[in-house]
Amino acid sequence: MTADMETVKIYHYQSLSVSYTRTGMENDKPLLILHGWGSNKQVMAPLAKQLSDIRDCYIPDLPGFGNSSVPNDPWNVDDYADMVEQFIQDQEFETVDLLVHSFGGRIALKLCARADCQDHIDKVLITGGAGMKPKRSLGFYLKKYTAKTLKAPFYLLPKSWRSNALEWLRETALWKALGSSDYSKLSGVMRETFVQTVTEYLEPTLPNIPHEVLLLWGRDDNAAPLYQAERMEQGIENAALVVIDHAGHYAFLDRPSHFTSIAKAFFK
Repeated sequence: MTADMETVKIYHYQSLSVSYTRTGMENDKPLLILHGWGSNKQVMAPLAKQLSDIRDCYIPDLPGFGNSSVPNDPWNVDDYADMVEQFIQDQEFETVDLLVHSFGGRIALKLCARADCQDHIDKVLITGGAGMKPKRSLGFYLKKYTAKTLKAPFYLLPKSWRSNALEWLRETALWKALGSSDYSKLSGVMRETFVQTVTEYLEPTLPNIPHEVLLLWGRDDNAAPLYQAERMEQGIENAALVVIDHAGHYAFLDRPSHFTSIAKAFFK
């Protein structure tokens, strides 16, 4: 297999079909790349191509995204970590490096803190990683308590009416204006998955992570601000933070050559 060849494959996990691409040298060390919320493997593909001369890159569409199946029931971060851990085992990787973005960062923190998974993971690069408790603005709390006030009367309704009434409320323009842009685009299982994953804060995992971790952050990241990377650096014993100027949440797209050169130096 040549370094720039890409193949698309299907991995079967439980009842789900997980689409993934493989790019790079067949006999080199595997690099597992995990995308962010609302994203897919295609967003990470240019980065994988740039790293394919030093790593055998695997990029799955996480369940519920891209060309992979939607879970039958709402998932939490542990469910995604279970799937990725099983993928690593089924591919029979001796060890794998991780490169994760945003929501993928949540999964990586969970995986790296698991005692039974630590020997299978070597180096970890997190960019724009989620999972730290955010500092909230006054506007956030105003929205939060307005939403609670709007919902309160619906809980006085008989149980048989309540779920339909709440579903009606969620479809109103006022309710959608209160929600996050990610949340308002979702429905059903993935809406509940979003709630379960974003409301779990992963600071408790940090002291249990022994790996060498590079936190590669865009200075102008508004989705996962720099203070969250600094919190990760303080909590993970072998973590180092490198900040890229003139880059935001997608630092690998904003400054691709700069990002790739740092990533290559780390993984080599």
